[in-house]
Amino acid sequence: MHEDSLLPPDDALRLALHNEVHARPPARIRLPAVIVHIAVLNDGISRALEHAHLRQLPGQHELAEEALNANFLRLRCGEFSLKWERHAEFTRYSVVQPLPADAEASAQTLDALALRVAPDWLGRIPGRTFAAIKLVMIERQLTFAPSALTEAQTWFGAHATVASTMGGGHSLVVTDFCLRATGFEHIVVLAEPGTPETRAGRICQRLLELETYRLMALRGLPAAKSLGSTLAEVEATLASITARLEKRGASEAELLDDLISTAARIEHATASHQYRFAATQAYQAIVEQRLAELHEGKVAGRQSLGEFMQRRLSPAIATVNATAQRLAGLSQRISRASALLRTRVDIATEAQNQQLLAQLGEGQRTQLRMQATVEGLSLAAITYYVVSLLLYFFKALKAEGWLPFSPELAAGAAIPLVLLAVWQTTRRIHRKIFNH
Repeated sequence: MHEDSLLPPDDALRLALHNEVHARPPARIRLPAVIVHIAVLNDGISRALEHAHLRQLPGQHELAEEALNANFLRLRCGEFSLKWERHAEFTRYSVVQPLPADAEASAQTLDALALRVAPDWLGRIPGRTFAAIKLVMIERQLTFAPSALTEAQTWFGAHATVASTMGGGHSLVVTDFCLRATGFEHIVVLAEPGTPETRAGRICQRLLELETYRLMALRGLPAAKSLGSTLAEVEATLASITARLEKRGASEAELLDDLISTAARIEHATASHQYRFAATQAYQAIVEQRLAELHEGKVAGRQSLGEFMQRRLSPAIATVNATAQRLAGLSQRISRASALLRTRVDIATEAQNQQLLAQLGEGQRTQLRMQATVEGLSLAAITYYVVSLLLYFFKALKAEGWLPFSPELAAGAAIPLVLLAVWQTTRRIHRKIFNH
């Protein structure tokens, strides 16, 4: 809580979120200057490694590791300054130093430009380089644009260049987007005399970010191209599975195995490349934002940076987006095919259940008929045993002289009565069981 604050206690994230808007302020650059920008992929590179490397700069041997926690650091190293920025996938190092007064405008000058930072220090930056730029910023009158463009062109020799005015004409940017033998690209900016250091810093930051994010956006293109043959195979396989679904004789087990194998290939491709495709869209949005912030103006006889980006970058981004949509579409089609197969299996299972029920009903009817037959035999058997008992009873009566006629005759006469009594008793038992 702030001292003497009238507010409730701060949320744990309040300070960090509030200061995020100030996290990466542009440098103040005094013209003329040269900026050496290197961006490296930091996958597997810890902050400790980067901290150890930054400590090797002049006057930075006591740099605390906690200074890197904010993901942004600006260091003054005698005759030059360095800006360090760590992002999710890459880390940027930007060295700013004065442009020598005797530097001649030529491509060879930039290639051989002596850097105040040790060359071996640049070569030992942890990570893998994906962007390296030398940006020269000088002051020139831009009233007569053709002469300014001619001067800027001398920094590139015979290379074809693209050029744009920026901010309504306060500066001119020229580049050829070519990667030279030294591993660097070259960008030249001519700014009006008296350009504020803060404006020069913003121009530098936007141009460097524009090229860095352009290259990061393009990292999705190789992945999209590598998926082309796989997606074509999966589409053909899925079409075959769908066609076999229409045939009644096709085995559901074989269809299910093929569908599971196809779904596994698509899920593996999605898990491997979905992040890259989403990152491409995010980086492309930043590129478009940085282009808009330049407030470009046309230079006669030259493509602007925005036009160059539109014609060269847009097809690549369209390929990545189309591949991402194709991947998502295949996943949906597999889901629909799975639903169709599930419906087919459910229908087949229902038909089998009906057959089983019909067989069970027939078996029950047969069992009832057999039971009725057995019950008829049971009536005869019970009647036989009851009459036999009565015969013994009648014989006993005859022996005592209580029965005036033959015991066998009495037993024979009792047979219909016994049979009727047994039958009625069986009927009463049935009614009790089925009524309950």
